[in-house]
Amino acid sequence: MMRKWSVVCVSVIMVLGIMIAGCGGAKDASESAAKVELNVSAAVSMKDALAEIQKNYQAKYPNVTLVYNLGASGTLQKQIEEGAPADIFISAATKQMDDLEAKNLIDKATRKNLLDNKLVMIVPQNSTLVINKFEDLVKADVQKFCIGEPSVVPAGQYSKEALNKLGIWDGIKDKVVLAKDVRTVLTYVETGNVEAGLVYKTDAIVSDKVKIVASAPEGSHKPIVYPAAIMAGTKERKAAEDFFAYLTSPESVAVFEKYGFSMNK
Repeated sequence: MMRKWSVVCVSVIMVLGIMIAGCGGAKDASESAAKVELNVSAAVSMKDALAEIQKNYQAKYPNVTLVYNLGASGTLQKQIEEGAPADIFISAATKQMDDLEAKNLIDKATRKNLLDNKLVMIVPQNSTLVINKFEDLVKADVQKFCIGEPSVVPAGQYSKEALNKLGIWDGIKDKVVLAKDVRTVLTYVETGNVEAGLVYKTDAIVSDKVKIVASAPEGSHKPIVYPAAIMAGTKERKAAEDFFAYLTSPESVAVFEKYGFSMNK
């Protein structure tokens, strides 16, 4: 009888050992998944929306760490071309995405137009200037106004295009202050370093120090579209695909719309 109980006890211990080992393996797998780091290079105009999306996503999926690299789309493009880590790229214009696609740096099959935006003119909240359309930038009262550097900042490209279309660029280009990105334009206007600035609607509405006085006339510039894609060389394919899909989820759509974006149709 004692021998039978000994055999039973040994069997139970072995089974428990296997179960514990199995649980340990599951824990190890979970801990391994928690180390996933996803690098997202995105236009700085998305800063506030992406911060909220990051908070929501990491609350749902704590195994993924989102690392944002935010800046002017042209600058981000150059960084990616030079080997900067990126699993997903979101540009504020198609040009930068087109250039990366031509160099086979993005997965073409994943590319999609994610968001739309609008170009607006802003002045300091306490400004007494009487300007309510882009053409008013020619007024003598406007001594300096700011746009993004057109060569690297999509907002600057759209701004110059609109001012050219309106026939006023050549007459006012000498009082233009160029900024490294669209958020710097916002800062210059907030601090009163310039009388006015051209930014995205989404930048203007996050600041209580500026007010919108005009929107770019319809057809004065190319549509402001934000294309997104997974990078061809990503080493975190599954995590990239999951987050990429989340960007168009109802939860993310609500966040983007909260900050003034429209989903591209």
